[in-house]
Amino acid sequence: MIDLVEATKKYDDGPPALAGVTLSVAAGECLAVLGHSGSGKSTLLNLIAGLDRPSSGTVTVDGTRVDQLGEAGSARFRRASVGMVFQFFNLLDDLTVLDNVLVPAQLAGMGKAEARRRATELLGALGIDRHGKAYPQRLSGGERQRVAVARALMNRPALLLADEPTGALDSRSATDVRQLLLDLNAEGQTILLVTHDVELAASTAHRTIELVDGAVVRDIDNSGRSGAAHGAAPLRAPFDAAGSSFDGADAAGTPGARR
Repeated sequence: MIDLVEATKKYDDGPPALAGVTLSVAAGECLAVLGHSGSGKSTLLNLIAGLDRPSSGTVTVDGTRVDQLGEAGSARFRRASVGMVFQFFNLLDDLTVLDNVLVPAQLAGMGKAEARRRATELLGALGIDRHGKAYPQRLSGGERQRVAVARALMNRPALLLADEPTGALDSRSATDVRQLLLDLNAEGQTILLVTHDVELAASTAHRTIELVDGAVVRDIDNSGRSGAAHGAAPLRAPFDAAGSSFDGADAAGTPGARR
């Protein structure tokens, strides 16, 4: 589903934001990406989503060479193949829950009747169909994140990208979203999860990679088998929570910032 070969991203004369990353993710897999602020997590996400291009190397997602797409081609690729879920939901407050979920279908040119059927189906499956006519600000954080997931799944994407999906939630809502990700993956949805939360990564993903200074230093099988990249020692847990204190959120950053 995802295949990066020696993908490097440089923004200026400083060190690369991403440094020769080679990574494969199989269809149906859930991969978690961990790292401190500035480690390259957001850069990796942006390259996979076609929001940015590598300075060198290749990025292939769902059979498409994303690094070769122009701006219009990248937009079409995201509409067809990628769903995105964000830490702060990114819902449109002046639209109802149902209308928020319908937005990707409208952009993709889906027929109105088909789009409404699909949106209603998703809201029901995610347990928020009773909120279809409500506005996002009237919902809890966990409910808003479920709306965001429904929107991300609207066009049946091959890949779901989740960027800190529990970062803005209370513990109960975070647990609900974690279970939702597990359920989606169990149904065959390929997921790439970017998080600072070691426990979320270990309990949700099949594999966890750790980025340091733009490079993959660990690739951990969360069933207990671990391997190290670039000479790094394997972690003890799969992740040693005491020694891996990640920041609560990435710095806002500028286009030249490594995230």
